[in-house]
Amino acid sequence: MTIEEIRHHSSFGYEAWRVLRIVGEFVEGFETLASIGPAVSIFGSARMSPSDKWYQEAERCGRLLAQRGTAVITGGGPGVMEAANKGACEAGGISVGLNIALPMEQQPNPYQTHELTFNYFFCRKVMFVKYAKGFIIFPGGYGTFDEFFEALTLIQTFKIDPFPVVCVGTEFWNDLVKWMRRTLDEKFRTISPEDLDLFKLTDSVEEAVEIVQAHIAGEPVTAAGLPQFSGAEGEVSAEGTRVGVDKHQHKRPRDKRPKKPAD
Repeated sequence: MTIEEIRHHSSFGYEAWRVLRIVGEFVEGFETLASIGPAVSIFGSARMSPSDKWYQEAERCGRLLAQRGTAVITGGGPGVMEAANKGACEAGGISVGLNIALPMEQQPNPYQTHELTFNYFFCRKVMFVKYAKGFIIFPGGYGTFDEFFEALTLIQTFKIDPFPVVCVGTEFWNDLVKWMRRTLDEKFRTISPEDLDLFKLTDSVEEAVEIVQAHIAGEPVTAAGLPQFSGAEGEVSAEGTRVGVDKHQHKRPRDKRPKKPAD
């Protein structure tokens, strides 16, 4: 056997064990979260201190949700994540932390009734979506925007049943939304106007909580214009996303607006 063949077999064996590790993370996540009941995933900056306005608002948000019997899911770290976990935990509710192993170690905050640690971001992302009835998103950085746009993508492509995505703090979010409207919709037309209706902005934690609670109660509070699916098209897979159908059987209506003339 050549050196190249030895290296190939060694690499293949390592990758095979990696698959089992990935499966293990999914199994542990499913087993831990399957019984938590209706939940809301809360996102925001890890850099917020307890004296920061948004830390305090996230703590109040977690408390309000717990008082209504709704579990709180966060990334398990400091800042907004800690605040939301703290509010839920101290109110006697279910407080879930989906921690991630990072090169710069993230210490799990102490307010988690259900604590999980993931090595793979994609396994963790499945848990945020699969067990959530909505996202409440506070000001944050790249990780916060990652979860925000992932949720919008899954809703826009019909891959999940739509749920509320509520962004708290209009001063933080307004400029982004203006850019999305002017650049993505009006100038380049890479999204449709109705795609901006897939999320809501508010300055009120109470309103954010009421929106997701209304959705949990079965009220149509988000993405009312999206089509409804049944049968194979609407079948939900074990990981919480729609199974979907062959690409030739269903196509999303395209933007019917006339093309802008070239300058």
